[in-house]
Amino acid sequence: MVRAMILRRLLLAVPLLLLPLVAAADSFAPPVTFEVLPGWRTAQGTHIAAFRFRLAPGWKTYWRAPGEAGIPPRVDWTGSENIATAGFRWPAPEVFDLNGMRSIGYHDGLVLPIELTLPDPSSNAELRGRIEIGVCEDICVPVAFDFAVTLPDGGARDPLIVAALVDRPMTGAEAGMGPITCALSPSKDGLHVAASLPIADTGGREVVVIEAGNDDIWVSETTVTRTGGALAVGADMVHYSGGAFAIDRSAIRFTVLGRDRTVEVEGCSAG
Repeated sequence: MVRAMILRRLLLAVPLLLLPLVAAADSFAPPVTFEVLPGWRTAQGTHIAAFRFRLAPGWKTYWRAPGEAGIPPRVDWTGSENIATAGFRWPAPEVFDLNGMRSIGYHDGLVLPIELTLPDPSSNAELRGRIEIGVCEDICVPVAFDFAVTLPDGGARDPLIVAALVDRPMTGAEAGMGPITCALSPSKDGLHVAASLPIADTGGREVVVIEAGNDDIWVSETTVTRTGGALAVGADMVHYSGGAFAIDRSAIRFTVLGRDRTVEVEGCSAG
């Protein structure tokens, strides 16, 4: 478990291969291309834009919690203007198994919507920075793209972004899920969480991802057992410092990935 945690940190420290936004030399076909979809200004004064990644056949990229074999995306918004906050609206991902390792992400391509809050909604915004992602086929390659796009006051609804927004996980209420309970107990390296998720069968093999709500806390792959109308889920949590830590139960996020639907819920009560 600790080895996997350390390996993840080492992967994130690997120097990035910088791929241009246009086609490279004829002798090399990049496995991924990137563009910013400028999107539109909403009635609430926020702005909806998106990152679009198009992947070569057989390649995939990763979700925010990519599993043991994946590389999570990272974004630096340095240089942006008239932007206060940026929040991703992740489409429902897929589960991949390769050589006994599980990863979670997307194949063929990804349109990743971003909702931006603006200090001045009546003015243009400048979206600038760099995004770093991992892409994999038989091998994994970390790549980075710089971006600099003007987001005008106005714009038209983009069908690609709308489709990605529609393809979101269901909420617990939409899925008819009952309240989640979770018990925390000491483990060898940190804490063990045992949770009960009252949810109807989501179809096929059900995978549950737990996120601690704190980027400094590593969470293992889960064990999942279904008994009737509930899933029993277990995982270990370890702080990257190796020291003691506290968990805010209200910040723990559970994502159930089934064949027929994906469901995402935040928070659990003691149980």
